[in-house]
Amino acid sequence: MNNHLYDSRRDFDGSARLLMIGALAAVVGALSTLTADLLLHAIRFFTNLFFFQTLSTTFISPAANTLGAWVIAVPVAGGLVIGLIARYGAEQIRGHGIPEAIEAILFKNSTMSPKVALLKPLASGIAIGSGGPFGAEGPIIMTGGAVGSLLAQHFHLSGAERKTLLVAGAVAGMTAVFGTPIAALLLAVELLLFELRPRSLAPVAVACAVAGFLRPLLIESGPLFPLHTAVLPPSALVSCLIGGVLCGALAWLLSTALYRVEDGFHKLPLHWMWWPALGGLAVGIGGYLQPRALGVGYDVIADLLNNHLAAGVIASLLIVKAVIWLLALGSGTSGGVLAPLLMLGAGLGALVGPYLPGGEPAVWPLVFMAATLGGMMRAPVMAVVFAFELTHDVNALLPVLATATVAYGFTVITMHRSILTEKIARRGHHIYREYGVDPMERHSVAEVMTPAPASIDARQTIAEVLDSHFGADQRHRAFPVTRDGALLGMLDRAAIANAREGAVLAGDLFGVNLPIFALADETCRALATRLAVHQLERLPVVDDAASRRLIGIVSRSDLIKPALSLHAEELTRQTVRPIWSPKQRPR
Repeated sequence: MNNHLYDSRRDFDGSARLLMIGALAAVVGALSTLTADLLLHAIRFFTNLFFFQTLSTTFISPAANTLGAWVIAVPVAGGLVIGLIARYGAEQIRGHGIPEAIEAILFKNSTMSPKVALLKPLASGIAIGSGGPFGAEGPIIMTGGAVGSLLAQHFHLSGAERKTLLVAGAVAGMTAVFGTPIAALLLAVELLLFELRPRSLAPVAVACAVAGFLRPLLIESGPLFPLHTAVLPPSALVSCLIGGVLCGALAWLLSTALYRVEDGFHKLPLHWMWWPALGGLAVGIGGYLQPRALGVGYDVIADLLNNHLAAGVIASLLIVKAVIWLLALGSGTSGGVLAPLLMLGAGLGALVGPYLPGGEPAVWPLVFMAATLGGMMRAPVMAVVFAFELTHDVNALLPVLATATVAYGFTVITMHRSILTEKIARRGHHIYREYGVDPMERHSVAEVMTPAPASIDARQTIAEVLDSHFGADQRHRAFPVTRDGALLGMLDRAAIANAREGAVLAGDLFGVNLPIFALADETCRALATRLAVHQLERLPVVDDAASRRLIGIVSRSDLIKPALSLHAEELTRQTVRPIWSPKQRPR
């Protein structure tokens, strides 16, 4: 093959539209940061209103309330309001946000409504402000995604470009809430983008960077949970293995229990509008028994990471938090999963850390926190970087990596779907989350085409063509027609049947419109798309668009050839270098 066919191929798509999408992503990042700040202020406002009957956005923990038994009524009231908003506003506000964002990306052409952008933060502010044991990250991921989607809908963009801006808004919001731009970018890669291409990765990274730089202007800067632990000895690897299994088991237990609770609510003889109020009743009772289980609980996470709580307090807090979180989230209210998972994972680490060999107990709350998150969400790399950005504790990176990897492997083996994709599967959509380079992207048209194909000269008459190409020995369904080597189009028996006289020349059957063709350096994926769009079975391959010199032909059946190499790579098992040769093998 000519070298210039390879010289024109690129590692990545280098479309200049990347610049425009990147500029829009920067705007989305700024808007999502403002939205995140508004959500945090809304949570504080409703917390003060519900628990302290004051109009303020000053942070105060709902655990400091003096309502006594009346505290039980507060989450119930919040649940009633959320049910009304969901029924008469937008049902999409129900849930913890990330599954809804994924569903919009994969099955709704990355479009969200203005109602979601407005009502989701309002409902989440009410849910968390009235004591809901949730985090703000899920709602802001969905709200930020809605901001990106709405902006994208005002421009002439493709579905893939809208997806990029939706994800940019989602993870920029997460960056603003937690101050973790790199972890947010990895969340996009592992959970939301469903691809790893410059066209999406670069704009999303821009949005995260913009949110990261703007965050100190609106929200307190620095790590959310600053921590410094000692370097662990090699023997701690055993503890990482044990911890990974425990965190994976916790993730399995929580995910399984959540959907059992959700199934239970579906069996109730009540309209779903009333379910959040029932979930709120459970939250209220739990908050009365253990006030620190109410709300987001960042202060509790900080105490767990710094070992400021006694074992008995931790155990009771975790039990109450887990129960009310499962009941409230299963009821269909609005709230996130990250903060509760952080608390439950850190609590488990604080309880078992003193009994693990090879290291100080102080590191295990952080390790278990990240591993539980990575196992539950099937995003271990994000979880590792998330733990580092939350604490800036570099010494914990290695044990977090080992433990999160084990937890991830545990849940991959034991769970069909994650807590995020299970909800989508229950709506009839299965999501396959493994990434891999499409074999049709790795192979060019030149590698699968038939070179020097049989062709028809434009100066032949239809009678001659029928005799030479469409007779009893016809080898192909259609043939390219050329004039002096340049392609005019494809000719099949149906096209010939429209010719009125046998004396008509083959070249006369084609008008002035350019024929559809393929280039040798195009990917098989691009070719497959063209065949599908034009509903064709085969295409001629030309040297270049200007000369249209015919060099080959490619059919749909040729496109299965790249799958052969994938089949061999995935399924053919062989010993390349045996430990012993047949003569050396011991007897």
